[in-house]
Amino acid sequence: MYDNTNSGVLFKNESENEKAPAYKGKINVDGKEYELAAWIREGKTGKFMSLKVQEPRKAKSPDFAEIPDDLPF
Repeated sequence: MYDNTNSGVLFKNESENEKAPAYKGKINVDGKEYELAAWIREGKTGKFMSLKVQEPRKAKSPDFAEIPDDLPF
C-alpha cells in the first residue's frame, strides 16, 4: 500500500476563467488532506508558481426545509 503522507499532486485545470488556478490537486500534510491550487505568474526574475493550500470545501447540502409542501408534483 502506498503512503502519500507529506506529498501531493497537481493536475492541469482546464477552466476558461482567467482567475482560476492553472493547476489543482491535493496535498497531504502530517496525515491531513488539503486542497492545493497553483497559478503561473510572471516576476522580475521570470515565471514562478504561486500556491494556495486550504482545507477541503464541503459540498453544500440542499435545505429541504425551504421546499413548500404544496408543490403540484
